[in-house]
Amino acid sequence: MSRLKKLVLATHNPDKKKEMKAAFGRQGLIVLSLDNFPEVGEIEETGATLLENSLLKARTVHRITGLPAIADDTGLEVDALDGAPGVFSARFAGENATYADNVNKLLLVMVSVAENVRTARFRTVASFVDGDRELWTEGVIEGEITREARGAGGFGFDPIFEVTQTGKTFAEMTAKEKNKISHRGLALRKMRELLTNIFKE
Repeated sequence: MSRLKKLVLATHNPDKKKEMKAAFGRQGLIVLSLDNFPEVGEIEETGATLLENSLLKARTVHRITGLPAIADDTGLEVDALDGAPGVFSARFAGENATYADNVNKLLLVMVSVAENVRTARFRTVASFVDGDRELWTEGVIEGEITREARGAGGFGFDPIFEVTQTGKTFAEMTAKEKNKISHRGLALRKMRELLTNIFKE
């Protein structure tokens, strides 16, 4: 059990790190990130699915650090684009694309797509690896792609993803509002429940 008191977040992304720490920071755990392990470089996401990429990252970080690791992979699935960009969401506009590059490309690609067929969803798969077990959970939220960016918060595609249940983009929400309903928040809460049961064993 003592081995599970430390948890490594398998991401270099500072925005993801904030959301993940918000989910696990109050569990009586020492939550570390890859900032604490400079020997872990960028992990190439070679999987064909979100689950494969998520497990790949968690397994790699656990192998290098020897500590339990949690990773996630998230994709934006746009119906008019047959589910793209999906696993390529972070690289939609190229390997070194910025958030703005990806947003601008998606807006351009969808410029002629009618209002009633701009539906999309965010999907997150979170994985936990500790050497004894591998667990995974999923979170999904429905919405649609707006015609222009709205809001100053969030990151990634947040400014152009309007959440169906609120009528707001993620970028128009506070971090607390977003985490309460988001795909990543849902996946991480499910994972937190699983880990709580493990800690009690």
